[in-house]
Amino acid sequence: MEVTLLNYTPEPEKTVAAAARLCYSPLTGKELLENFDTHQIQGFIERLSDQGHYSPFEHASFTFAIDGVSRALSHQLVRHRIASFSQKSQRYVEEDNFAYVTPSSIANNPKQKKVFDQLMKEILKQYSAFLCEGIAMEDARYILPNAMLTNLVMTMNARSLLNFFRLRCCKRAQEEIRQLAYLMLAEVKKIAPALFAKAGPSCIVEGICYEGKMYCGQVKVPVKKYSQ
Repeated sequence: MEVTLLNYTPEPEKTVAAAARLCYSPLTGKELLENFDTHQIQGFIERLSDQGHYSPFEHASFTFAIDGVSRALSHQLVRHRIASFSQKSQRYVEEDNFAYVTPSSIANNPKQKKVFDQLMKEILKQYSAFLCEGIAMEDARYILPNAMLTNLVMTMNARSLLNFFRLRCCKRAQEEIRQLAYLMLAEVKKIAPALFAKAGPSCIVEGICYEGKMYCGQVKVPVKKYSQ
């Protein structure tokens, strides 16, 4: 798995703070960035976070290239609606030698890993046979597994990213997407540390777990219990 931050809103923290400044002042658009120093910018972002006023965060976007993740992971990603996705197409890119992800629970079980690897080989063999028989790639792909690797580009604004990190950095998130979330978080913190100062699982950031009876019990912080 590899994550590359391809692009982002220039001066994302300044952009977010300027949008917030507009909400609380009579300044015009041309005046928003005048006499606006680093101390003021940091103050605006901190106040927005403390008050839960995250709509200005939507003015900063980040675009990631995500390589070597499973199709199972990409199916989870599209559940995050406020985002844009471009993914390697199985209609136009032949998968005649696909690589795949082996979940740790299977990788750590030698007997089942052998079964898993054999099944991947059989799928690949049949996929190649379909193509040799003239079956179109867009139809042959129906037998390809969720485990196979894919590459994609994803763009999210800072507010959506905060929600993504709250959900996917959680120990209850699947291992692969949790790894992805932490790699993405490391990248955006390099660019906009103030915007993502409070990014991460809710148990760490808020001291609250929203998983109810599914609370993992591994993080020693106050947990608010919700009725199911």
